[in-house]
Amino acid sequence: MPKQQIASEKLRTPMGQFSHATAIEARGRILFISGMTARRADGSIAGIGDIETQTRQVCENLKAAAEAAGGSLADICRVDVYVRNIENFEIIHKVRREYFKPPLPASTMVEVAKLVSPDYLIEISAIAVIPDA
Repeated sequence: MPKQQIASEKLRTPMGQFSHATAIEARGRILFISGMTARRADGSIAGIGDIETQTRQVCENLKAAAEAAGGSLADICRVDVYVRNIENFEIIHKVRREYFKPPLPASTMVEVAKLVSPDYLIEISAIAVIPDA
């Protein structure tokens, strides 16, 4: 069974780029992606003070991790999003629409007081199922 977005008439349609639940037959490898921040490969931080640029870099980092394991963003079933300001919800989901297409991963977003660096505005961890080749 390919990844399937689960919907119910008993649940309100999500306001952002995610599904309430995602089902997948777990054939393949389960990939746990650590929290990705806006840190570039050269060690610099993208978009200091700019949530849109940081979200885009975070998504690029998630993509790179998935690809390194032989998968893609389409294989991601769940993301956990930690933000410094929940008021940035719409901007974050605008960027997520560029990267995540249906069937969408399940998602949780929470506001946190601090991240590892005071320059980080967002961090996203993910779980993916990479299909057998």
